[in-house]
Amino acid sequence: MHSDAAFICLWILITNGVFDVKTDEVKSSVQVPVTEGDSVSLNTDVKIQRDDMIRWTFGPQNTRIAEIIKRDQINFIFVSNDEIFRDKLQMDNQTGSLTIRNIRSEHSGLYELTVISGKTSLKSFSVTVYASLPIPVITRDTSNCSSSSSPSSSSSKRSSVSRCSLLCSVVNVSAVTLSWYKGNSLLSSISVSDLSISLSLPLEVEYQENNTYSCVINNPITNQTQHNINITQLCQPCEDLLKN
Repeated sequence: MHSDAAFICLWILITNGVFDVKTDEVKSSVQVPVTEGDSVSLNTDVKIQRDDMIRWTFGPQNTRIAEIIKRDQINFIFVSNDEIFRDKLQMDNQTGSLTIRNIRSEHSGLYELTVISGKTSLKSFSVTVYASLPIPVITRDTSNCSSSSSPSSSSSKRSSVSRCSLLCSVVNVSAVTLSWYKGNSLLSSISVSDLSISLSLPLEVEYQENNTYSCVINNPITNQTQHNINITQLCQPCEDLLKN
């Protein structure tokens, strides 16, 4: 009993930085993209043996969020229950791997793993949480129709009748790319990194053509597509639109 208590006290001193522990192996950070609302597992790639100690920390302050110590056949487990991680964390008692359930944007950041098992090794996971993507909305840009209703040259009138502008739009997105495709060929794209209240990408087409167009929004892990645009329906001649 006394040896168990001493063992745990020593581990507490080590994990709180009272004693320096020599690191035998340092591994580079693993990038982990995940969609908001999903679960993600950060794997230790080890199996816990007797006297092994595993600790997870989060963020720039290296806040302790999970810990496991194996002494004989007993696992001493700590899992954070603070506001950010309450009811979110699950630690595998065989491997020390950490699962974050129903992940949110505030869980983005650096997770560091310390494994003490004869030698000390470190591994870090850079988790990026992406919001679920909306389906793009495609509309007709009628601003050129109003301008074409004024007197103009015959060539300008022919141009306004034969071609129209479409807008592909999404709202409240970040770290995404919005693209127009004709069939499988990329026509144009625009990207944003910060939060964008509204993101739009124009496309000019001939209203009588039969090509297949689609608008795609994507981030590093998923995409949403608006398929098979009906050019004839969207791109009526300006005269017909102005009559309605």
